[in-house]
Amino acid sequence: MTEPAQNTVEPGTVVVVTGGARGIGAALTAHLTAQGAAVVVADVGDAGPLVDRLTAEGRQVSAVQTDVADEQSWARLVSAVLERHGRVDALVNNAAIYMDLGAKSPFTEISVADWDRVMAVNTRGVWLGMRAVHPAMQEQGHGRIVNIASSTVHMGVPYFAHYTASKGAVIALTRTVAREVGRDGITVNAIAPGLVETEATFSLNDRDYVATAARGRAVPRPMVPEDLGPAISFLCSRGSGFITGQTVVVDGGVTFV
Repeated sequence: MTEPAQNTVEPGTVVVVTGGARGIGAALTAHLTAQGAAVVVADVGDAGPLVDRLTAEGRQVSAVQTDVADEQSWARLVSAVLERHGRVDALVNNAAIYMDLGAKSPFTEISVADWDRVMAVNTRGVWLGMRAVHPAMQEQGHGRIVNIASSTVHMGVPYFAHYTASKGAVIALTRTVAREVGRDGITVNAIAPGLVETEATFSLNDRDYVATAARGRAVPRPMVPEDLGPAISFLCSRGSGFITGQTVVVDGGVTFV
């Protein structure tokens, strides 16, 4: 009898989490390390405090400062991960410009510079990440890639045209690359979160708006970063090996696709 497929990451699974130093990324890092994964936080900011806290709790975590929009930065990251761990089992492409959007803006008022900046991080960063880890995953004969999209793609939320477009492109990339790498034993899926209650959310949205959104869910409560962890760990696990090219909406039942 074959062993049942695992639906959580196996201890020692090497997972790269981009944008893992704060917000949703930090919650994902904590969740995955709690399951025994060896997480490498790739963040343009300082991941030191998070790494120190989790290391003190006995978890396997390290950090490599990374600009996901830069090709050479990705090369240095993957080289460091392979030198330390010898493999890359999973990549969670979470890094994105959201809080740094500054404010909601009509599409007619978004500057070309801001449009390009959002696309560089949110879309090009995902493409570069998948491209960077592919050789190692291909050589291993297995790999899991999870790209963080957004439910705004399905809802048509106004005043986030550049952000929404970038996340729509993430879903398109997920489907396209999944077709290309399945024969290598690599799966590529996306998670589309709803409105997660983080510092970033409250910097861009009125609290009454966020509360109204929570009441409008089929599961009528606030969404927190920890709501994403189980779906991420499943898509990084052996048990998800026959699921690829999919976008899983995690929003408490606002958007049904």
